[in-house]
Order: sequence, then structure tokens, then C-alpha cells
Amino acid sequence: MSRSRAGAGDVIAFIRVLLQKIKADDVQGISAQLTYYLILSLFPFLIFIMTLIGYAHISLEDKISQLEQIMPAEAISIIEEILQDVSEGRSQALLSFGMLATLWAASKGINAIIKGLNRAYDIDESRAFWKIRGIAFLATLTIGFVVLISILLLVLGSWLKTQVFLLADLPYGFQKLWDLLQYAVPLLVMFIVFTLLYWIAPSRRLKLREVMPGALFSTLGWIITSVLFSVYVNQFSDFTKTYGSLGGVMVLLIWLYISSIIILAGGEINAILQNRIVQVTKR
Repeated sequence: MSRSRAGAGDVIAFIRVLLQKIKADDVQGISAQLTYYLILSLFPFLIFIMTLIGYAHISLEDKISQLEQIMPAEAISIIEEILQDVSEGRSQALLSFGMLATLWAASKGINAIIKGLNRAYDIDESRAFWKIRGIAFLATLTIGFVVLISILLLVLGSWLKTQVFLLADLPYGFQKLWDLLQYAVPLLVMFIVFTLLYWIAPSRRLKLREVMPGALFSTLGWIITSVLFSVYVNQFSDFTKTYGSLGGVMVLLIWLYISSIIILAGGEINAILQNRIVQVTKR
């Protein structure tokens, strides 16, 4: 009994320290900055993704149905209007615009994450400007690629399954395995992305295992909060009545803001654990 109480006390103490760090490091302020760049990068990224997917002749309804699993319905309504226009006007110019605009805005977002993670570790940026920009650009390309694969797997999963199983004539058991992998792989990819981000972004040498706790928190935290927020908005709240036509925009902003806080909170968790390890080592 005493051990369980001690364990619960440690968890409560850790949460208290985490909340203090989040406040001291202005995680909310940096999250607002990150949300701004996420908004700037989200729509051109969706244009790029859906223009690319359009060549597979997947209906707009199929594309939207997959996004509805993790996003509030009112936010989907905003995105759906854009995707409708994209579906009607697919072109190479849209692909190029979507890719370039996403790279620019997302790299700015990575810079905000770098700033937040450096604050989490209480360190100043010591790397040259060109190196920071290079890390931001490289991280953007890497994250963009794995997110692209994840979204393609989610949106095109059913279509790919039909094509593969028709051509290969695989047994029913493989179809069940495919259905499982269709959702398991994006989760694994998300965990890998967060791990790499927490590893390379701070101006401090870290080991991969030292950043995995925060990556696990961000992966599970993002999924859980996205689902819960979606349920809350869809079932218990009506932003449209309060904000009118801006309701969808408000929901999208809040969702991205919560996501930004979770990303930076994962870095704070890694920093707290790292500092405790250093203190124990010095004793």
C-alpha cells in the first residue's frame, strides 16, 4: 500500500512540475505561434495531398470520411470546401504551389518547435543560423514525407486493399491484417516522427531513448485529445450557433492549438526526465 501511495505521489509531483514548466517556458505562447504556421501549412498541404490522391480517382466523400475520424465535423466542413475546389481543378500548378507553400510555412513551424524545446531544456541556441534553417528544412521534408505516407495509407487504404487483393488473390486473413496495419502503421509513423523531432530539434546532444517518453506521450496524447475534442464538438457543443460561419474556423484553430501544446509538452516531459537523470548522476 505504501509503495502504491509513493508511486501516486511521484506521479502527482511530476505533473505539478510539468505544469510549472509549461507555464514558465510560455508553452501556450509558443503553441499559438506554432498554430499560426500550422494553419498556413495545413491548407496548401491538403491541396498537395488531395491533388495527388485525385490521380487515383478516389471520390471526395471517401477522402473526407477518413479525416472525420480524427477531426471535428465543423473543422471538416471548412476543409471540405477547399477539397471540393481542388478536386474540380487538379493540376501540376496546384501540386507545385501546395508543395512549396507547405515547405515554407512548415519550416517556420519547426523553428517555433526548436525555440520551445530549447526553452524546455533551459539552453540557448548555439548553432549557426544556416544550420538551424537546414535542420528545419530537413525536418520538414522528413515529417512531410512520413505524414504523406500515413495520410495516403489512411485515405487510400481501402482502394489499395482492393487493388492488391484483386491482383494477388490473397486469402481473407490477409485482408484482416491489412485493416489492422492501415491504422497501426500511421500510429507507429507518428511515434517515429515525434522521436526524431525531439532528438534533432534541441540545441543539445540527446540519445534516442531519452526522447521516446515524450514521443509516446505526444502520439497517444494527440490521438486521445483529438478524438475527445471531436466528440465534444460534435455532440455537446455548437460553435456554429455561437460564431456563425466562423464556427468551423474556430474549431480548427482550437484543435491545432491543442495539438501544438501536446507537441511542446512532450518536449517538456523529456527535459524534466533528462534533468532528473543528470541530478541523480551527479550525486
